[in-house]
Amino acid sequence: MEAIKHFINTISAPYIMFPVVLLLFFFVFPPTTGLMKINRRLGLYKLWTKQGGIALFSTLIVFFGFGLTDENFRKIVMKPDNVPIVALIFLVVFFLWLSMKQGWENDARIAQGKLPNEAEDAKEKILVWPDLVYIEFICLIICSAFLIVWAILLPAPLEEPANPSVSPNPSKAPWYFLGLQEMLVYFDPWIAGVLFPTVIIFGMMCIPFIDTNRKGSGYYTFQQRQMAISIFLFFWLVLWIFLIITGTFLRGPNWNFFGPFEYWDPHKLVALTNVNLSEFIYMIVLNQKLPSNILLREMWGILLIIAYFGLIPWMLAKTAFRTLYEKMGVARYSIFTILLLMSASLPIKMFLRWAFNIKYIVAIPEFFFNI
Repeated sequence: MEAIKHFINTISAPYIMFPVVLLLFFFVFPPTTGLMKINRRLGLYKLWTKQGGIALFSTLIVFFGFGLTDENFRKIVMKPDNVPIVALIFLVVFFLWLSMKQGWENDARIAQGKLPNEAEDAKEKILVWPDLVYIEFICLIICSAFLIVWAILLPAPLEEPANPSVSPNPSKAPWYFLGLQEMLVYFDPWIAGVLFPTVIIFGMMCIPFIDTNRKGSGYYTFQQRQMAISIFLFFWLVLWIFLIITGTFLRGPNWNFFGPFEYWDPHKLVALTNVNLSEFIYMIVLNQKLPSNILLREMWGILLIIAYFGLIPWMLAKTAFRTLYEKMGVARYSIFTILLLMSASLPIKMFLRWAFNIKYIVAIPEFFFNI
């Protein structure tokens, strides 16, 4: 048992876990035809069958059942603040499985020349009263009873009045801000707290104008909206749900990473030497001191940013996104790729920090400008 716990703690290290999560995501939710062929060859689409759902939930139940035998795991999972996050994991897995299952079933029906299941169900007329109102009333009663029982069995995590001289360790934001708090580890506050939320809101507003594909409207599907669904699930699962789970269960005292079965030692010290890209190139690779001129010093980072947002959209338009570019046109394609690259910058920055200890790509502290 201890060997299994040690193995899980080891693979929970971010430099191992995050690349594995990314690889699994792109094979399970393939955004391209090539990855879809690999998905079918590996049989990963079987996750979205009844047997696949049973396997997913059985894995979760076995993991949490095994984890509850460990004292450190129980202290984290059974904390009143964290119980809703455990429920969130099960709910996310269930509704994701249900929607994907219905989508794959409809794709199979469409491939056979049949109508989606929703089109068949639409023939049955359902009235708001009494059908819908009756169901909503029953749900209201059940949810109220559930919340009452929850409030009785699980004490509210109330603490003493705030004391500015004593801060909790770790000091965590509410669960719905943990993704944002995790971003603050890798980006300056003006990027993580201002730019990214603004881009997210702007990107959501742009979706109806960027994605004008009418397929999949009113019924579940995956293959007809393969890229759109994969991109959405990447943002939602990897860049939000995954960060919430990480911040809740794996971030401990001093904001260090801890395995699920590891004791949260407040005296744990992690030897990290974070360096900027300019320091990495000049001092480590070239073995010379940093230039005094700011532009010369940060030249490599600036060129990298320009190439990232300037060359990659053009290269994608000529290769993987060629069909997409022809359908969308220059304006919509440009907005789409810039938003996509800005979102992809978070996992890229996370990997650079974990693998090479790169703190900033462009570091100009003289003007409080760091990327």
